[in-house]
Amino acid sequence: MKKINILFSLVLAATFFVSCNQDSNKDKEAFFSKIRTERIQSDQSVEWKNFGPGMSGYCEEFWCHPTDANVMFMGPDMHVSYGTWDNGNSWQTIKDSDGLGLEMKRVLDIEFSFQNPDFGMALDWNGWVYETKNKGRSWTKTKELGKSYKEIGIDPNDPDSFKKGWYFEQEGTRHSELAVDPTNENIWFVGAGDFWNVKNNVRTRKKPNGVAFKYASYGYIYKSTDKGKTWKKITQGLPKNTDVGKIIVNPNNNQNVIMATNVGLLLSFDGGLSWENTSKGLPNNLPRDLTSFYNKKTKEFVLFLVEQTMYEPKGKSISTKGGVFKSTNGGKNWVSITGDLGINFNKITDASHRNNYHKALSIFLGEKSKEKYPEFPKNTYSAFNKIVVNPSNKNEIYLVANQRHDRSFGPGDAWKTENGGKTWVICARSGEYWLNKKDEAYWTSKGNPIGANVEFSHVSRAYKEQNETRFGNRFLVINSKGEVFIQIGQQTQRSSDNGKTWQQIDDFETSKGSGKWIGRGDSNLPGRFMLHETGIKGRRLLCSGEHGLWQTTSLDGWKDKQAVAVEQIDGQVHDHSGMHGQHSTSTVAVHPNDPNTIFTLSWRQEHRGKLRKTTNGGKTWENIATIFEANNGPWQSVAPQNSLLIDPKNPNNMYFCATSHKISEIGGSKAQELTKGGYGFYRSFDGGLTWNLSNEGFHKEFSIRRIIMDSENSETFYAASNDDNGGLYISTNKGNNWSKIKIPSEIKAVNNVFIDRNTKDIFISTGRRNGTYKEGGVWRSKNKGKTWEQIFKAPYVWQAETSPLNSNIIVISAPGQIVSRATEFMNPGIYLSKDDGKNWTKINKGLGQQDKIVDVKPDPYNEDVLWSASWGSGWHIAYLNNSKEGYLGSKN
Repeated sequence: MKKINILFSLVLAATFFVSCNQDSNKDKEAFFSKIRTERIQSDQSVEWKNFGPGMSGYCEEFWCHPTDANVMFMGPDMHVSYGTWDNGNSWQTIKDSDGLGLEMKRVLDIEFSFQNPDFGMALDWNGWVYETKNKGRSWTKTKELGKSYKEIGIDPNDPDSFKKGWYFEQEGTRHSELAVDPTNENIWFVGAGDFWNVKNNVRTRKKPNGVAFKYASYGYIYKSTDKGKTWKKITQGLPKNTDVGKIIVNPNNNQNVIMATNVGLLLSFDGGLSWENTSKGLPNNLPRDLTSFYNKKTKEFVLFLVEQTMYEPKGKSISTKGGVFKSTNGGKNWVSITGDLGINFNKITDASHRNNYHKALSIFLGEKSKEKYPEFPKNTYSAFNKIVVNPSNKNEIYLVANQRHDRSFGPGDAWKTENGGKTWVICARSGEYWLNKKDEAYWTSKGNPIGANVEFSHVSRAYKEQNETRFGNRFLVINSKGEVFIQIGQQTQRSSDNGKTWQQIDDFETSKGSGKWIGRGDSNLPGRFMLHETGIKGRRLLCSGEHGLWQTTSLDGWKDKQAVAVEQIDGQVHDHSGMHGQHSTSTVAVHPNDPNTIFTLSWRQEHRGKLRKTTNGGKTWENIATIFEANNGPWQSVAPQNSLLIDPKNPNNMYFCATSHKISEIGGSKAQELTKGGYGFYRSFDGGLTWNLSNEGFHKEFSIRRIIMDSENSETFYAASNDDNGGLYISTNKGNNWSKIKIPSEIKAVNNVFIDRNTKDIFISTGRRNGTYKEGGVWRSKNKGKTWEQIFKAPYVWQAETSPLNSNIIVISAPGQIVSRATEFMNPGIYLSKDDGKNWTKINKGLGQQDKIVDVKPDPYNEDVLWSASWGSGWHIAYLNNSKEGYLGSKN
């Protein structure tokens, strides 16, 4: 009887287990079905913090709230957008962390109501209009302006329609300007074109009106009288090529609307319904920017405009025509306030500035300036492209030019006048020219201050700004308090003392002069591979595009123990004294017996295609091998490199892969044609001095995206092939030859392979950007590849890894998709399982590029910590289980 009871109990237990397991599987399948078709909210208990470094990229869009000086926004070029509500002490993404990643990926304009400071609108480069009701903390898409999919021949349900441009970069949808009537928050305007694309739209003598882009629309504006619910398209009086730069409504008479365009300064006297080109007093009538001053008490309304500078041959030199102008009658008449803005270029002795003068003139005139016009002019000035006025002082006006992308010339980053334009001085001065006080006598004679006065963080003044002709200012904005903002050398600077000094607002330094930086949350850095086990517990190594190699470092007593401080150990920090650091680090490895010996590879810019080595922890570096070369210019890309590995038993054996089908790099997916090197599995048996490809056994036109070494046998490797006929390969003889492992037949591409160090389970991440839903996801094998189970379903997954401390913790990166019926997936981002894949949660809170997470990892020393790297917004950290300690615990 006892045996029967025991048997009956066992049967009941088994039945209960099967029932629970079935219920669990049903819940999981329901979750996968839901994330495919419905937008779900991320777990709010897990929040990612962007630790930087701050900015570190180009930003041409910056806005200040018109009435709240603590509120600012920026739209950098790497598809991220940020806001601050504490005067720049911290920045957070304004993108929807639970969206597709398409929304507000690059914002072109933000404006706020003057009646309700919480209400505003934004315009992104898809031609989408958004509104906010909480001062920009969250945004809702309200309208799509521009041509419909049908009009431009795109079927949103057909992936082939998007082969020319992923992420809905549609032809004919770009708009350049957003404006609000300061007297009526119901009235809004949107201007067509891409006026502010300074980088790709250089004005010249032959093309003074600029160029037109296929993706943008021209020749009209939209007007809304119901707060953006409906829009009326207006074309009367607007030439078909009209590119709108700025729209200003006269606060004393909202029927008077003033618009700066590429075809001239246009005026409307019927609220923007029709337009005329009747302004007088502008020598070129080619406005580059327009701003206004308004005194609420006196009702004084003044417009200020900077003209496109035009240069004409004059004997062996040139003449200059343009300048700064003001209007006190709503734009009808203009008077010059150019004053003494010009400089005598004969007094500029610096070779770099003289060479840049001839370079800029040659582009503008279409002739060889140095040969035809060798004499420098006695009075000339730059091609200024931005102007602002202090809202409290109409006589305090600022100008900037972008030397690099707008092909301008001359010393100085920002100019200002304090007397309404009678006299001008260079108020923002950076670089070697100003550091060394060159041409001091000349500038002193003009009453101009001398010496550099612009502060930088890790963007070292020693190199980044030694030649200011290579960079130039990106934007110019002023807030309601009169604080001025500019961007030089990939840093955001603010002046709170009327342009006397400028301080960067992207990073905090842990202590003055330490070189250790804590980002404020506005990173525009291309984050790349992260190495967390480096032989030094407190050190993580972080690869980046354009800014080299970084390491985590001590906080030096910083109050927030969960902050992360970083310092650059290769990159701009080594760009001085004739040395140039590596700019785009793709992968890194540390010698197993010496943590100070580090190896890196680079796919782009300085030291591209080289194996780089340091033996002193990054103080000095040398290139020990050249593996790749190409004929596409020294600052462009060669083959992307991934998975640099060193054999722990014999460190002379080193390995990596070169990926021909890139899916998470900047630029297209097409493989670069190489003059040296190739694609596939690389190996070296002499410590990296010489390398050879070993691809025997791979299929035709393969692409190897990741490799991994078996932790139990350093001669065994697995390779993930991510091309359209890809799969998983194994080699048991250091890559001498490869054989394909049988995986589920529906899988067409394997993007990543990972082996759990504790369980030895193999994980593969699969799918293609334009593939079918069933081929994607994460698959696991518990028996070295003999059989596979799918533990996560999504059409496209880049990565899956487990915690070295707890194999039950799994993190996954599922990037964005082409949205179509075949591959619909509504929830790109990072997913977390704490129970070995039985249950999953989405954890995107705080991420601005959840659709482009290029690396995600659990911390190897702290079970409560996760790390991620994003395509264009640096690195993030997240703490689990309401942890209050830093990533190193209480010692952090």
